[in-house]
Amino acid sequence: MPEPSLLLLIPAYNEEARIEPVLRRYADFFQRHYSGPFQLMVILNGCRDNTLGVVRRVAKEFPAVGWLDFPEPIGKGGALIEGLKLAGKADLIGYVDADGATPPDAYLDLVRKIGPVDCVIGSRWLPGAVIHQSQSGNRRFASRVFHFIVQTLFWMNIRDTQCGAKVMKRAVAEKIHPFLHIADMAFDINLLVVIQRAGFRILEAPTEWTDQAGSKVALGRSSLTMFLSVVRVRLIYSPFYKMLRPLRPLEAWLYKTLRAPTPLRRTPEIK
Repeated sequence: MPEPSLLLLIPAYNEEARIEPVLRRYADFFQRHYSGPFQLMVILNGCRDNTLGVVRRVAKEFPAVGWLDFPEPIGKGGALIEGLKLAGKADLIGYVDADGATPPDAYLDLVRKIGPVDCVIGSRWLPGAVIHQSQSGNRRFASRVFHFIVQTLFWMNIRDTQCGAKVMKRAVAEKIHPFLHIADMAFDINLLVVIQRAGFRILEAPTEWTDQAGSKVALGRSSLTMFLSVVRVRLIYSPFYKMLRPLRPLEAWLYKTLRAPTPLRRTPEIK
């Protein structure tokens, strides 16, 4: 019996130097080891280099590779929000980072764990995780501080919200999509919060991961942006959010100052 159809999203921003081997590894591996229909969709987010040319070159060899090209920057979160609009095309939809930190066999392991749950997320912090190359000390420290803030605000009891390897059932993506509005790197928090609040089951599973050189994340500025976005998500689910509407010009100024993608103006609560 064939496995469920799978749509895998890869958000990409100026990744011409790193994305080709990642696409080839994933496309070749799933072609050989996955019995269900598989599509790999690159979501180009304001790329100024030749990422699109690289993707087109790989797509000529692997028909499973496709792309959506957004000429202006919309942020990692914005790219994934656009990609999740395609959820109706597959039984399962998920995403991985363009740097190949999660190898394809480890991602397939997450996919095959989804049977009894609604969403599976990879974790670098659970026992059993295989870490080939750790983050720098500064990034590990920032990660743990961020985790403490997220746990304090939301009590999700998820050890690794930011690992870029997640997969969910189509019904989950279609239900939560209208409630996704964070366009920056804090998108994962927005995603997991609305999944939990909608009553879906999340499984956090240890995965295999390698820190990759060439990160485009400016640690200080990105950390401030993520903190701002996480606080925003928390306020949305508080009785005070409507009262704070007059402060939106200040919010917009902060995001502009941090050179970060501004949140999409979607603020409904899941019923």
